[in-house]
Amino acid sequence: MSNQCCDGDLHPDSPEFQGYLRSLKKIDFELAYLAMLTREGIKPLSRWEKPLVDEGLELLQRIDLLTRQVQRTVKTGKEVVETIFSRTPACIRLYEKTFGNTPIDKSARTQQFEGFLFGYPPCCVNHYIRKPYAPNNLTDREQKILFHWACRDCKVTPTLLPAYKNAYDLLERC
Repeated sequence: MSNQCCDGDLHPDSPEFQGYLRSLKKIDFELAYLAMLTREGIKPLSRWEKPLVDEGLELLQRIDLLTRQVQRTVKTGKEVVETIFSRTPACIRLYEKTFGNTPIDKSARTQQFEGFLFGYPPCCVNHYIRKPYAPNNLTDREQKILFHWACRDCKVTPTLLPAYKNAYDLLERC
C-alpha cells in the first residue's frame, strides 16, 4: 500500500504521517488535534496562540499545512505571536491581512469573522456572542472535542461531530 493519497499527500494511516502526529502530540495534544482537523479539511484555518518554535512549524509543514506567524498585540501593548495554519493559501492571506499587526479584540464582528475562518457554524458563533457557554444538547465528550461552543439546536454541529470524533480517536491511538 502506498503512503501517498491520490493527490500526492501523505496518507493519515502511513507510518510517516503517524510519526509526525506523535511528534506534534509531544508538543501539545491540542496542537496535534487542530493540525489533524485542518489537514483533513474539517477546519479551513487554525490558530495556535502559544509559542511554537521551528520544530513545530516544520512538523505542521510536513503534514502538508501552510504556516505563518502573525504579530498581534494585547491591551497592555505587549506583542504576541500567533501561528496560523491551513491547506488553503487564501485563508492564510485573509487572516494575515485582517489581523496582522493589530490588537487582539473580542468584538462581535471579529468573533464572526474568526468563526467563519475557523469553520464554526454561524448559528453557534452568533449564539456564543449573545450568550457564551449557554447549555446545549451535546454530551460533555462531544462538546470537549469541538473548538466552538455549540448552540442548543444547531443543525450543523451534529454533522461535524463524526469527523471530529474520527480525528480525535485517530490521534489518541497514534
